[in-house]
Amino acid sequence: MNVDLFDFDLPAERIALRPASPRDTARLLVLDGAETRDLIVRDLPGQLRRGDLLVFNDTRVIPAQLEGRRGNARIGATLHKREGLRRWRAFVRNGRRLREGDTIDFGQDVSATASEKAEDGSFILTFAGDEPVELLLERAGRMPLPPYIAAKRPTDAQDAEDYQTMFAAEKGAVAAPTAALHFTPELIAALDTAGIGHATLTLHVGAGTFLPVKADDTDQHKMHAEWGRIDQATADRLNATRAAGGRIIAVGTTSLRLIESATTADGRIHPFDGDTAIFITPGYRFRGIDGLMTNFHLPRSTLFMLVSALMGRERMQAAYAHAIDRGYRFYSYGDASLLLP
Repeated sequence: MNVDLFDFDLPAERIALRPASPRDTARLLVLDGAETRDLIVRDLPGQLRRGDLLVFNDTRVIPAQLEGRRGNARIGATLHKREGLRRWRAFVRNGRRLREGDTIDFGQDVSATASEKAEDGSFILTFAGDEPVELLLERAGRMPLPPYIAAKRPTDAQDAEDYQTMFAAEKGAVAAPTAALHFTPELIAALDTAGIGHATLTLHVGAGTFLPVKADDTDQHKMHAEWGRIDQATADRLNATRAAGGRIIAVGTTSLRLIESATTADGRIHPFDGDTAIFITPGYRFRGIDGLMTNFHLPRSTLFMLVSALMGRERMQAAYAHAIDRGYRFYSYGDASLLLP
């Protein structure tokens, strides 16, 4: 499909630079079949059914942005996928000044050697020393805010809390599963009381999620792979929910993509442990999920293509126009939508 079909105009003032506080007071646009409702996230229990199951991503964001030097050249690196115990694939700023075999000094006794330059300009960075890389990043790295926020203000101490979900446990993401940022213990308690359960899986979100689609046609776009896991117990619970008549509601596109990667054509969800590069565009037949809660996405992005596949492109274009007109806040720290086809 032509990528221009997924474009729309978004005023810059609609981009949220801070999250709502409390988190569950963010606005919630509900698309339920043909109906559209303007609510807040705290209203979520009344929009779902007893027996439904929300599925969250329990990945934890690591301080994956680094600033360093190779000689006199300043080099920026954003880690996006672990490739080994000490090896990470990274997008590099000022990469024309970097060659395979060069060492980058990130300060704080943290350095890495560059190798295996890829077609997209990324490098493998192999970190020196014996300390776990996570400890090195805690020392020298910073929280990797999305570029549309980082371009407008510096990362600060508040982001270390704001950019983690209440489910964050498994270290490895370089971007937050932002739909889950809206949840609080109080909201989860209200959902439990309403008979709406929750489960977790793990998908380590990569920085590729923010990359624009540069191709003119969706068939020409290549997704970056991300690692994910669904264990046997979680797969069994998801299957049991559907067998009992409940719906699987993915919280975030990362949860949705992993569930769909783990689901066979007969609709059965299996354990999963490995990489997924699934790219969902209109025409895709969803097999493992029945709904999605997600934030508002970039124009021409793979995520706007995904929600268009779920609800229909014209429906989503109209919904986003409605959200812009009504003053909804967009992107990672913005408001949410509940999509029930």
